[in-house]
Amino acid sequence: MAFRINIPPVTRALLAIIIALTFLYNVARWRILQESLGEITPPTNPPPRPSVPYLALIPSQCIWYPWTLLSSAFVEQNIFTLLFQGAAVYFGGKYLERAWGSRGLIYVVLIAAIIPNLLAIPTYILWAAVTGNPARASTPINGGITLQAAFLVALKQLVPEHTVSIYKGMIKIRVKHFPAVFLAVNTLSGLLLGTDTALILAWYGLITTWTYLRFFKRQPDLSGTSTDCQGLKGDASETFSFATFFPDVMQPPIAAFCNQVFLLLCNLKICTPFSDEDVATSNEQAAARGEGGLPSYNKQARGTRGLSKREEAERRRALALKALDERLNAASSRPAPQPTAPATAPNLSQGQEMLGQTDYRPDA
Repeated sequence: MAFRINIPPVTRALLAIIIALTFLYNVARWRILQESLGEITPPTNPPPRPSVPYLALIPSQCIWYPWTLLSSAFVEQNIFTLLFQGAAVYFGGKYLERAWGSRGLIYVVLIAAIIPNLLAIPTYILWAAVTGNPARASTPINGGITLQAAFLVALKQLVPEHTVSIYKGMIKIRVKHFPAVFLAVNTLSGLLLGTDTALILAWYGLITTWTYLRFFKRQPDLSGTSTDCQGLKGDASETFSFATFFPDVMQPPIAAFCNQVFLLLCNLKICTPFSDEDVATSNEQAAARGEGGLPSYNKQARGTRGLSKREEAERRRALALKALDERLNAASSRPAPQPTAPATAPNLSQGQEMLGQTDYRPDA
């Protein structure tokens, strides 16, 4: 039997683009480095850091290379980041393309790649102006950090209660905790190791993808409660609020801050507030969506994974039903209007009531 690679088309194209652009980028860097080394006469001077402005995003030069807003997200600097990014695109893209379709995955990839880079440009230019260091505006920005953040946000929306086991079950972590771990690692790395590009792109990528999925992306109605033939717009479920990306201890202050920002955006007519019906519908949608689970890549493990999927669906449904019950209890606690008394019926004898108000008297 012929060997067949079961990879959806968009995911396959993304992998090919990452490999091709990374190869071209490193070849160009090597050539630039060799040329710069030949021009340096004092051997004690360190060689300049090579940059490829037509593949990687350079904030001070991007106006002449606008396509780098997209291409820089598919360029990796070494073999280790290439392997990590390839694994993220293979597993994440493969699942999301089957869940959303090819067009849905393309939209998310474009948004997660372009918008964070657009936000990073003024960030580095302002950084250079404030610190008086023009080299900050020439910092190469590249790598798939934004795509990794987008995949983690999407998996948190689709299968938050799925548990991933590492080292034969020694380490277990739920999918909903991956974004917080991802932000923590990149933030600490940026502050301690100087990888500020990863820090900035991780935050911008997560916030951008969450905003798109929360307020704009259309999704099929799995609960059967939507009257819109195009499906549901956004995800107003309480389990997908921005505060839920962080540990429980940090959620109350983050939720209070996010609520104030959201009210400000609503007052400015930028966002539309969610109604109680939107929240209830999204909670039911989240419960129905949780029954899908992650795909099984091991045919022999499908039986045991089926049980875990049912357990995850029950946990997901319990969270949604709890929120719905609270709203129903609040609505039922309100005093109900007193019904109007019906018109007084005339007094009838027992015989008339039994015969349907017919007065029957036999002849003597």
